[in-house]
Amino acid sequence: MALIHTCYRITDVDRSVAFYEALGFQEVGRLPIKDEAVNVFMNQPGDGDMPRLELTHNFGVDSYDIGTGYGHIAITTDDIQATLARLAEQGIEPEKPPYSVREGGSLLAFVRDPDGYRVEIIEQARI
Repeated sequence: MALIHTCYRITDVDRSVAFYEALGFQEVGRLPIKDEAVNVFMNQPGDGDMPRLELTHNFGVDSYDIGTGYGHIAITTDDIQATLARLAEQGIEPEKPPYSVREGGSLLAFVRDPDGYRVEIIEQARI
């Protein structure tokens, strides 16, 4: 078995796609589900053919309860300061300034998508 993707339920397709495109994802397909919903599949460059993120918009649903068990997804960047500056230009701000969870560890920051899901951005260690 292998993990192939994560699914988020979203309330606005265009707003959510724009948010994830700002994080470097690209839309790789859409699949209508009768007249009930649409799935938008997204990848980052190099992910291959299998979508890594599925955004599901159920028609007529205005909000979702994320719950207390949900955590986040994580993506990497080579330069967290440059990434956060680019995101700020698009109105996406981190929850707090970049920080490290341990001395000498990678810098990280969290942003929230339009539906409140958290995305961790981790600066890859430089060698």
